[in-house]
Amino acid sequence: MDSKWLKNGFVYLVITVAILAIIFTLFAPEPRENTTVSLTEFIDTVHEAAWDDRYPSIVVSNDRLVAEIEDQRITTRMTDQMDILDALYSRGIPDDKIQLTVQEPSQFSNLLPILGTFLPILIFGGILLIMMRQAQGTNNQALSFGKSKARVFKSNKPTITFAEVAGVEEAKEELQEVVAFLKYPERFQALGAQIPKGVLLVGPPGTGKTHISRAVAGEAGVPFFSISGSEFVEMFVGVGASRVRDLFDQAKRNSPCIVFIDEIDAVGRQRGAGLGGSHDEREQTLNQILVEMDGFESNTSVIVLAATNRPDVLDPALLRPGRFDRQVVLDRPDVKGREHILSLYGKDKPLADDMDLETIARQTPGFSGADLKNLLNEAALLAARRNKKAIGQEEVEEAVERVLAGPERRSRIISDRQKKVTAYHEVGHAMVAHLLPDVDPVHKISIVARGRAGGYTRVLPPEDRHLWTRSQFRQQMAFALGGYAAEVLIFGEMTTGASNDIEMATSLARRMVMEYGMSEKLGPRAFGRKEELIFLGRDIQEQRNYSEAVAQEIDNEVEGLIQEAHDKASSLLAANKDKLVEIADNLFEVETFDGKAFSSFFEDPEPSDDVDTQAASTLVDEEDQQASSPQDQDHEDSAKKPRTRPYPGMAT
Repeated sequence: MDSKWLKNGFVYLVITVAILAIIFTLFAPEPRENTTVSLTEFIDTVHEAAWDDRYPSIVVSNDRLVAEIEDQRITTRMTDQMDILDALYSRGIPDDKIQLTVQEPSQFSNLLPILGTFLPILIFGGILLIMMRQAQGTNNQALSFGKSKARVFKSNKPTITFAEVAGVEEAKEELQEVVAFLKYPERFQALGAQIPKGVLLVGPPGTGKTHISRAVAGEAGVPFFSISGSEFVEMFVGVGASRVRDLFDQAKRNSPCIVFIDEIDAVGRQRGAGLGGSHDEREQTLNQILVEMDGFESNTSVIVLAATNRPDVLDPALLRPGRFDRQVVLDRPDVKGREHILSLYGKDKPLADDMDLETIARQTPGFSGADLKNLLNEAALLAARRNKKAIGQEEVEEAVERVLAGPERRSRIISDRQKKVTAYHEVGHAMVAHLLPDVDPVHKISIVARGRAGGYTRVLPPEDRHLWTRSQFRQQMAFALGGYAAEVLIFGEMTTGASNDIEMATSLARRMVMEYGMSEKLGPRAFGRKEELIFLGRDIQEQRNYSEAVAQEIDNEVEGLIQEAHDKASSLLAANKDKLVEIADNLFEVETFDGKAFSSFFEDPEPSDDVDTQAASTLVDEEDQQASSPQDQDHEDSAKKPRTRPYPGMAT
């Protein structure tokens, strides 16, 4: 039986007895005056009370006689076996004048004196025990700082497996070796092979590093210790190192097992780079991790998995062979991976029969597994809000737009002038995308305000792209400046609505020149240098490694690329101005077009003579189209930055 249960049971027993004693004391009847007399006097008193009609009550219990006469109680002992009835009735007392009761001896009556003696001792002992346990708990709490706070998932509990992990097939193949070692260690030991002691999972947030770690434990059927790197660090010196020792001691006792350290960069950053010097508590914790990983025996089946999205800031000693000598990269999933993830997360949700997960996967390039899970949750909320029993394609596509640009703002009141400007702006984007050859088809156009955007145009890629050409970037900039060109063409002036487009086009042009070597004049050269502050974990401002003359040439090249893109967009729209006006007028009325409705306006589209393809899936979010004073527009332009994803061409 559990000793803890015994201690608690004893305490509860003492408390119960004390409560019963208090109740018995409070509600017990008030005792009468008791007088002990001889047997003869007892009989005389009872005889006299009977003749006076006071109806004495006699109780025979063991060897004692107790008579209650009104408020008087007398007691005597029986010295012989004389018949009490004969002694009383011989004096002529009628039967109905006396109540005689014979009681069997009670065990409880014998315990009452013992209970009265020991009850105070029990109560005092219980109170003393409770006080001692409270003091012991306080001491344990004070001494438990050095204990590991790892959460343990036993192997006999329901776990996840690789079948529930999607979008990271290469990572699963890499980790199959770890699973095989945990299940069949003798196979590796017979060949003298040593499995890596530590595996570092590297990837952006939301790509499933923790999820796949638990899947490894589930596949191998071993315990899983999970702890965050920040849980090692406390304000007390030496606590982190003590927790590391306790964690690895527990792991060795439960071998084979997996130890998972999430966000290891919280304690694993490069030593000597912090502000606390060499005696920093974080560095002591890191030193203890290094020592513990060196202390693993060759036959100890303990695998340490760690996750981070900043492998560049980790200490080199942590990454050397013998510690975290294997890195598994978990990147954002491709189209097939996203479709598989959507199908997994959609198993516990009622999806409509016409749901096309492949189309949803194509609409979500750059989404991680966590993003896709949130996407389906948003769709479920929308379906519940509309009183539907299943999640349809419409709810999922609406959820995509909510995630990218925010919720619709149909209650927002805008003038017809602003609405018309927004319509021409969005149609300008869509027409440039449609008229350029080999461009991703237009998926949706809307002038309904969403989030901080006045409207948006989306194009849908047929596949994910990982390489971009100079021609694709040039057309990407023309597409971004299509709205600006349409405003100038129709209204003869520009608005603040194109500020985000201009910013992205300028950034893309500068990166083409300075990072990608796509300038014909400057050639394949990289300009500017970035240094990192390791302990801060972010890039500092770019340092110039070029002269003022080169800076001027860079500006000229950037200006030339942007001007070329603007001229291209303007010429396409000017040549198809009638079509621009027609589509914009229709969009002004219906507010939203899908791709098929937009394509129906072009019976025989004539693509431009440009031979390159437009870059990738884009959500072109526009600023609010304002017709207020220039001061108000400047204020809103600076205060309301649209929440947009960067163009895929901006990050190779």
